[in-house]
Amino acid sequence: MNKGTVFIISGPSGSGKDTILKEVLKKRTDIYFSISSITRDMREGEVEGEKYHFISRKEFEEGLANEAFLEYNKYLENYYGTPKAPIEENLALGNDVLIECDVNGAAKKKKKMPEVVSVFIMPPSFEVLKKRLSGRGTESAEQIEGRLNAALNEIARANEYDYIVVNDALETAVSDFLLVMKSQRFKLNNQKQLINEVLKNA
Repeated sequence: MNKGTVFIISGPSGSGKDTILKEVLKKRTDIYFSISSITRDMREGEVEGEKYHFISRKEFEEGLANEAFLEYNKYLENYYGTPKAPIEENLALGNDVLIECDVNGAAKKKKKMPEVVSVFIMPPSFEVLKKRLSGRGTESAEQIEGRLNAALNEIARANEYDYIVVNDALETAVSDFLLVMKSQRFKLNNQKQLINEVLKNA
């Protein structure tokens, strides 16, 4: 059995990344979605185990001492980390692993695991990006401008990724993302074990 592949997905606010993720996970129930551990308090509307595992600072620091995280960050006195064990377990079972992170987190993960496949979700144009960020109607013009600038800074780093998926139409973007995942299965590095098994039993 061939090992699974780790896929990193990033994209700026307004790219539709979270919606694509939800649809991909509906269609591919065999994918393991990596859930980060975090030490901040749970916010209203958040659910334990949905996007984060909420753990104590002591538990997190014990994990750090035991090298239990693939990578971690500290922000506003809170720790955020990617647990290593469930990723390794799923890869060994042949399951693909999906990790959502920003451009900085992606760069850290690629240093730790050079074999990961990174996918950047791109809006089709600047005009569409601006429309999506303005369309929520819950933020001031200054806040929207800040989010737009942050999004453009992330897009400027899209050339650090292996694949670009443009989210113009959701159904097409989901199909394209799944195609990227499927194509990795046929790469030589992911088929070496099969080749060896066939030769061994010849």
